[in-house]
Amino acid sequence: MPTDGRGAGDDARAGEDGPAGARGLTDGRLLTVAEVADALRVSRMTVYRLVHSGELPAVRVGRSYRVPEGAATAFLAAARTVPTAVPRSGTAAAPADEQRRVSGA
Repeated sequence: MPTDGRGAGDDARAGEDGPAGARGLTDGRLLTVAEVADALRVSRMTVYRLVHSGELPAVRVGRSYRVPEGAATAFLAAARTVPTAVPRSGTAAAPADEQRRVSGA
């Protein structure tokens, strides 16, 4: 038992005295499915689908899932779409169907 006043179980929770792998658990926040859904402004079911499909990494804790904050951020960054250049009106050719409608054919 430590002589500094801490209980025997406190060493593992402190992070500094525990095993090196235990420190990694506290490096990033774990988000609930509801928190991820709120942040992405989607339903919880959408988050569950992303987790089950493997698109959004998660950790199962009992019957619940927790999403590492970094994984949610990476998913959001990867999901961003690059805006495509929108042609100025009149410069791009219209689709064939629309050309027929305009010409009356």
